[in-house]
Amino acid sequence: MRLYLTLFLSLLIAPAITFAQSNASKPESTSRFNTVDKTADPCADFYQYSCGNWMKTEQIPPDQASWGTFRELIERNREVLKGILDKAAVDDAKRSAVEQKIGDYYESCMDEKTVDAKGLEPLKPELDRIAAVQDKQGLIDAIARVHMIGPNPLFNFYSQPDLHNADMVIAYIDQGGLTLPDRDYYIKDDAHMTEIRGHLVEYATQLFTLDGQSPEQAAESAKAVLRIETALAKAAMDRTARRDPKTRDHKMSRDEASQLASNFNLVRFFADVNAPNFSELNVSNPEFFKQVNQLLESEPLDTWKTYVTWHLLDGTAPWLSKPFVDANFKMEQALSGQSENKPRWKRCVASVDDELGEALGQRYVELTFGAEGKQRMLKMVDALEKSLSDDIQELSWMSDETKKQAHVKLSAIRNKIGYPDVWRDYTSVKIVRGDLLGDFLRANEFEAKRDINKIGKPLDRKEWGMTPPTVNAYYSPPLNEIVFPAGILQPPFFDKNADDATNFGGIGVVIGHELTHGFDDQGRKYDPQGNLRDWWTAEDGKKFEERASCVANEYSSFNAIDDIKLNGRLTLGENTADNGGARIALAALHHYIADDKTGKAAQKIDGYTPEQRFYLGYARIWCELRRPEYARAQATTNPHSPGKWRVDGVVENAPEFEHAFGCKEGQPMVSQNACRVW
Repeated sequence: MRLYLTLFLSLLIAPAITFAQSNASKPESTSRFNTVDKTADPCADFYQYSCGNWMKTEQIPPDQASWGTFRELIERNREVLKGILDKAAVDDAKRSAVEQKIGDYYESCMDEKTVDAKGLEPLKPELDRIAAVQDKQGLIDAIARVHMIGPNPLFNFYSQPDLHNADMVIAYIDQGGLTLPDRDYYIKDDAHMTEIRGHLVEYATQLFTLDGQSPEQAAESAKAVLRIETALAKAAMDRTARRDPKTRDHKMSRDEASQLASNFNLVRFFADVNAPNFSELNVSNPEFFKQVNQLLESEPLDTWKTYVTWHLLDGTAPWLSKPFVDANFKMEQALSGQSENKPRWKRCVASVDDELGEALGQRYVELTFGAEGKQRMLKMVDALEKSLSDDIQELSWMSDETKKQAHVKLSAIRNKIGYPDVWRDYTSVKIVRGDLLGDFLRANEFEAKRDINKIGKPLDRKEWGMTPPTVNAYYSPPLNEIVFPAGILQPPFFDKNADDATNFGGIGVVIGHELTHGFDDQGRKYDPQGNLRDWWTAEDGKKFEERASCVANEYSSFNAIDDIKLNGRLTLGENTADNGGARIALAALHHYIADDKTGKAAQKIDGYTPEQRFYLGYARIWCELRRPEYARAQATTNPHSPGKWRVDGVVENAPEFEHAFGCKEGQPMVSQNACRVW
């Protein structure tokens, strides 16, 4: 489990426009406010006011589960990346090593005719390896092999900074082994979850049939998979409880971990994956291993072989022949509601970014991002950090002692902008033109080995957790850093043709959001070096929790869809970051206006004051439409609130918004009990 606190759930990709301040001699009127529904009252429903015109005219494309200004940006970027890959795919002897790898991988992926002709044959050696297992010791070997080339059946194994010594990387084992998005899909008995489980059995039956089993045998195999995964789900910890890092803090010796679950044979597993020798590891959920240990004993070997085979089939289905792709999409369709699979070129662009992201990112950055953009972004980050520092200092509920520690942590936050200083070296990854599945498995194995080889070594603080073209940003508590890939530095986040107030509402709030994550309900539990350490006084910690509970309760009253409410505890960190990020970004804008000697920054544009443009700039980022299936899934799994509540939830808590739009007490956008943490 990588702990990245992000702006947006999806880690898809998009092209960059560098950050720049408007240098127009007079304010310009642009189409940036064309999303506004002027028939709506901003004080009654600011989301409807800001996005209503957009929602009236837009439809969700058939290959999307949701649609919004965020995803419009992602789709624009796919076209840029497609251009890079189309050029790199031309078999030219003059290509660089990087171009050869990304180009040949993409060409292999796009060669649907060859993929279909090969059918399941490329996966046969791996399937035969599982089929040949004779005992449960051999089963561990098979599980280890699948871990290295793709999915993680049974449990998760990875490296991550030591919770109490963040400068060192240690091994982690954790709950896992599920196909559906969350444990609730297996445990809840409402009509929707029951239906999804039915789709899973149908999907598994299809893949087992394609693997050569009789229809009757395939149906039994599918039921066995559901039975095992239901048991794994029951043993797993709820994702809301896992938000507290203390629930995942269980460091122990290798011997202690092995004794915890003797049937896992962890010593053999560690040897199989060629892990470096280590004496200690963190067991994120010991109870999971205790419970599943008995399951390993009670279920017969053939059932476990079926389960491991299933994870290999499911993990590779999108890159096999058309019957596998279609079956895989039908399952995805049940979860997301999208009516069509994405065109193959979109899926292939995403796969190259997933598997060879920093190779593709090199070409992307050369094309779209320059040193000037990086410097201007750093300047804006500096302005937001100063604004957060002022906010901390002015807090009435925090003691001077804790404020002092908060300032130390804030000043220690590292900023990464655009792209890594050191690119990942993919030299050892063998990419063979015309061998899509082989390329996919070898790239997975490269990444698995790279991750495992970090165990026992000092933390590499130069490493990135996102690829440069990604339209997202994140804060990492163990590294105490904020990261802004090049892909997010373009409209609607930053628009070089827009005024500064609109841009502060866009990229400014993004910066503020990520900075605030360092002090949300999870981030606040880590110190400046990234160690899990309580640096708060007991009284200040209690006051924080009271304010955080206000936010959690507020958002728990919001509807996700139909009769389903948001989980205010699951979304607490992101809601805290949205509210705090907007507040400190607006304060930074006010500093900018005060420092502007020309007075232009304070002028109205299109009839809107700077403060009004700030909130409109923020709201338009979250204009969206969601399919019902997708909305239901997100309510269960996504720590981010839907766009409507990312907007209305923030402005309801903001007296500055009330003042900007002249709202009156008693109107919906004026909370009677406004929540504020930061």
